[in-house]
Amino acid sequence: MPAPRPNAHARSTVVAATPMAFVQAIARAYALRQLAPDAALAAAQIAPADLDRPGARITALQMEWLSAAAMQELDDEGLGWFARPLPWGSYGMLARASLSAPTLGVALKRWCRHHGLLTRDITLAVQTEGDEARIVLGEHRPPGGDGSLREFCFVSVLRNIHGLACWFVDSRIPLLGASFPYSAPPHAETYRVLFDGPTRFDAEDTSIRFDARYLALPIKRDEAAMNQMLQRALPIQVRPYRRDRLLVQRVRQVLLNQPQDAHNADDLAALLHTSARTLHRQLKEEGATLQALKDEVRRERAMALLQRTNRPIKQIAAATGFLNEKSFIRAFKTWTGMAPGEWRAMR
Repeated sequence: MPAPRPNAHARSTVVAATPMAFVQAIARAYALRQLAPDAALAAAQIAPADLDRPGARITALQMEWLSAAAMQELDDEGLGWFARPLPWGSYGMLARASLSAPTLGVALKRWCRHHGLLTRDITLAVQTEGDEARIVLGEHRPPGGDGSLREFCFVSVLRNIHGLACWFVDSRIPLLGASFPYSAPPHAETYRVLFDGPTRFDAEDTSIRFDARYLALPIKRDEAAMNQMLQRALPIQVRPYRRDRLLVQRVRQVLLNQPQDAHNADDLAALLHTSARTLHRQLKEEGATLQALKDEVRRERAMALLQRTNRPIKQIAAATGFLNEKSFIRAFKTWTGMAPGEWRAMR
């Protein structure tokens, strides 16, 4: 189903952040087939002259129209990246094949394995190490044949699988970082929008990283939802999911493991690669508050230290994230009705 075309007012209110380099990459895909991209550019309301303006930008919606038109006209969802074109519907087939998986981890591993049946030019794998999961892209043939489509391919494939992962579990999956093996491009600032978390260039691999606990989340979508999504699949790569189904657990982990680095919402939000405003809003959507989580974690840690160690009250106050002993004693009395020393003496 084609996306609706905007009116002039709608176009003027949308921020144009997608670099012209990605439009040029699609034009390159046409050139590899000895075709002109004029019809696709027109469908996306992009002036051909803009291709020669490296600093120009288009909106995410324009990129969606351009990509959809090019994929259908070229009958290649790989847009020239691979030696063998991926016929229209290839990525939808991968998504359907993963839908019956019980968890996100199984779904992503299945998607990566099946992607290897479509092309051997790249490989994709899900790796875990400790609390961190990675989706790693291996290169076996330069995208476009000469590497001219390398950046566009790597960015698109990783954005695709990340967006699909979020869609499968109906949750924002914040990235801990992304890495790419090429030097920072002139539009490197765009990567802050494309991939949350820090982006590293001139890296040893091509990958995105996230909290491994997301892999255990169950798949939330069904066949009806899949059919609806595939009518306009490209937006899942840019959809800003509000819900984070692991946010409460992630906040608890930071408060437990890094109490001295999370004195306030701004510090905690920075550790979670978000803003304080977003943190408060998402916790509210999950039925929690930051103060309640801080109290819960501090109370549990304080009681454990009081019961299992002989550490002075002042040290326990610091270990549980309090700025001083007085504020800790005051909070502990609120929790238990007793001072920490009284509570310890009764254990």
